[in-house]
Amino acid sequence: KISLHPGYKQWYQRRVRVAELGFEMLICQSFAKIMGLYAERIGNVTFVGKTAEIAHKCLSQMKIIVRSIYSNPPAHGARVASICLNNREMRMEWEECVKKMHARIRNMRTCLHTALKTANVPGNWDHILTQNGMFSYTGLTKSQCELLIEKHHIYLLKTGRISMCGLTADNCKYVANAILDVVQNAKEN
Repeated sequence: KISLHPGYKQWYQRRVRVAELGFEMLICQSFAKIMGLYAERIGNVTFVGKTAEIAHKCLSQMKIIVRSIYSNPPAHGARVASICLNNREMRMEWEECVKKMHARIRNMRTCLHTALKTANVPGNWDHILTQNGMFSYTGLTKSQCELLIEKHHIYLLKTGRISMCGLTADNCKYVANAILDVVQNAKEN
């Protein structure tokens, strides 16, 4: 799965070069989050095979899978994506929004990482900076997550997966101090 971050064109060109070397691949691309089209099942699958026969076999198998899930996928999301991506002005506006969103998420990762280090939260938190996307795995245990939710009202999955988009410059310190509290005080089951 890839997202259309600002370097997606270069990413795609590298994959084409790899295909030209004879590698086979399957590329899945989702537009759900990147275009705000949640629940619209919008994206594409690209097959690259050494021969047309191999590509045809892959397509045949994919059709079997798709038909078992749904007969006719919703078209609304595909139409929205098509209009946006095929209109030069809309696409430029969308790409600028994606760049801003990407930069904000990176800034929030840096903000949280700095706040965790400043609060002297035990452990190595560099993974906050090296992970990508809207979510981050914190490494917190289930009991630490439960305490974070119950005591501090910071909501995340019990696997430790938290949304970076919910952070702001104003709440990073609060989140870091809450994580310090749960790391020090959560009782493991």
